[in-house]
Amino acid sequence: MLNASFDAIVPMLCVTLAALAVMGAEAFRSKGENLPIGGLGIVGLLGAGVATVLLWDRNATGFGVIVADNFALFITAVLLAVGVLTIMFSSPVIQRDGLPKGEYYALVLFSIAGMIMMASANDLLVIFIALEILSIAVYVLTGIRRDDARATEASFKYFLLGAFSSAFFLYGIAFTYGLAGSTRLDRIGAYLAAQSMSANPLILVALGLLLVGFAFKISAVPFHMWTPDAYEGAPAVVTGFMSTGVKAAAFAAFARVFLSAFEPFSAEWAPMVWLLAAATMILGTVVGVAQSNLKRMLAYSSIAHGGYLLVALVAANDIGKAAILFYLLAYAVTNVAAFGVIALLGTREAANDDLRDYAGLWHTHPALAALMTVCLLSLGGLPPTAGFIGKWYVFSAAISAGYYGLAIIGVLTSVISVFFYLRVVVMMYMAERQGPLAAPPRVAAVGMAALVASIAAIVVLGVLPTTVLDLAAASIATIF
Repeated sequence: MLNASFDAIVPMLCVTLAALAVMGAEAFRSKGENLPIGGLGIVGLLGAGVATVLLWDRNATGFGVIVADNFALFITAVLLAVGVLTIMFSSPVIQRDGLPKGEYYALVLFSIAGMIMMASANDLLVIFIALEILSIAVYVLTGIRRDDARATEASFKYFLLGAFSSAFFLYGIAFTYGLAGSTRLDRIGAYLAAQSMSANPLILVALGLLLVGFAFKISAVPFHMWTPDAYEGAPAVVTGFMSTGVKAAAFAAFARVFLSAFEPFSAEWAPMVWLLAAATMILGTVVGVAQSNLKRMLAYSSIAHGGYLLVALVAANDIGKAAILFYLLAYAVTNVAAFGVIALLGTREAANDDLRDYAGLWHTHPALAALMTVCLLSLGGLPPTAGFIGKWYVFSAAISAGYYGLAIIGVLTSVISVFFYLRVVVMMYMAERQGPLAAPPRVAAVGMAALVASIAAIVVLGVLPTTVLDLAAASIATIF
């Protein structure tokens, strides 16, 4: 029994041990010695990946509060892929910008451990603890360039608003515990199934408070205010990491809480999430069109994509539940790759993240221009990319569930968003540069390898999505 309890926490344990190994290697590293510390992180992530595969279909439970069901393991696999790609993109960036190597990799790994815990948690308090573990690490990563005023401001703003949203989430947990007498999701679900809203309206208060906490983490409108500044101020590779990893972990916990524990009251929370989804898609798209900074544009793009995921959550049918997992995977590999291109084109003196910096990129860095084009097409939802398949299933889920208005808003905003993605493509291929691009003449091999792997995943998921979709459907069907 004890072994079964420990089995469920092996993936996050591997990541945590890798983080501790990185800290130890950095502490005992001789001055000037260049150790491949990032390799320790990749070994830990690969070990967690092996554990994830071995745990598949076992439905292991860790001490009653951690569940290694297939849903959690699917999200864990996504997070591990994001982690490996982030470390590969980070290696040349750390060396170029002089970032503290040991601190950086340890924070990334501790954050991933928190994300895995959040996706696997079967208890509201454990979700909160995991949320704080990943959040504190990401706050520090956002401001890791301590000599950059924008990074410091972004980190501080992210921290303050994050603490504010955490208070809402904690109050929601307190109300839920007061009502159900437990913070375990299975026990909360059993209690709520026997209740009615007329009998206890405080359930709606608990729902609203929890919804605010989750909405902040997924950058849903109107809790998105931190996103553009944090994305712009953080190093591009960190922005890619937090825009994908944090969103995947938050949506995993969001789905587990609302589609499992609070499912008996879906008629009450669905209209609220409907409004959040519509507002998030509209604002993320409309404001994104006006951006000239690529990182801010992708920040609003990330907001809009959070809205699309909320559409699948509202639909809450079999198609929508599977679409959540597939969309998270497709979005993760696409956005990490897009920010990876920005990171690789930057220099210590200039971020090269403005739209005009990409004028004529096809002539100076044709490989990067081609790879960035695939990323932008996928984000825009154009075939034959993973983004197209993800949006197709999200909107199909909404139509199947009868949410025609939400599907129409999603399709229209998706069409509008194509404008600002193709604007970058036009700049790269058709515009002429005014002066040379201040970028390294040769892109690091490890960064290029990460880009190629990401693009391959985008294309394969777009052309042959059936296997992954079936896997996603089977994974989420085990708990909902």
